[in-house]
Order: sequence, then C-alpha cells, then structure tokens
Amino acid sequence: MQILISNSSGKPIYEQITTQIKNQILSGKLKAGDALPSIRLLAKEIRISVITTKRAYEDLERDGFIETIPGKGSFVAAKNTEFVREEQMRLAEEHLSKAVDIAKSAAISYAELTEVLALLYGAE
Repeated sequence: MQILISNSSGKPIYEQITTQIKNQILSGKLKAGDALPSIRLLAKEIRISVITTKRAYEDLERDGFIETIPGKGSFVAAKNTEFVREEQMRLAEEHLSKAVDIAKSAAISYAELTEVLALLYGAE
C-alpha cells in the first residue's frame, strides 16, 4: 500500500491518508480482508505522528472501510458495494450542489457549467 503525503496540500495529513486508502479500496486495489500496515509501521514509513495515523484509521473504521481486531491489526472490511457507491454518489452530489451555487452566484450559465463538467470528466 502506497500513501503519498503532500505538505503543500490544503488537506490535513490524516485526511490525505483516509482519502487515499478509501480510493484504493473503492478501486479494488485493496480488497476485503487485506491487512493494512500497523498504525506504528505506517507512521514510520511516511514519517508522521502515530496520533495522525491513528486518527486516519479511526475515521476509516467509523466510515466502515476497515475493521480493527485487537491484537491482530486492521483489515479492509467486507463492504456492500452498492452502499459504497451510494455513499460516493451522495458525496458527488454534495460537491456538485456547491458548484451549482457558485455558478449561479457568478451568473455562469447551465450550458457553461455542463461544458466544464464534461471537460473535467473527460467526456468531450
């Protein structure tokens, strides 16, 4: 498992870790039952605080992406793929709603906004 931390990113380090692990799970790179590095090992590998790594793992467990078994470690949780897709759809809708609000306040037309979305999505 590879995690890249960017100090120039506006996101906190624990959030960067969480996002990258979620993406690896959703893409199938990490599968149900796969073991994650221990909190201490991951912290050592990417040279960050154990507390930061612990926070990322806690967030992943809270969101149902991993499960931790005391004395054994953390593993990718078996997850209903439809639930994961629905959660990602909700997140996309939330971001799109913000984009629509910004576009409306800046008098950007629907056609212009959909053109930008098509470009970003790679459909054009």
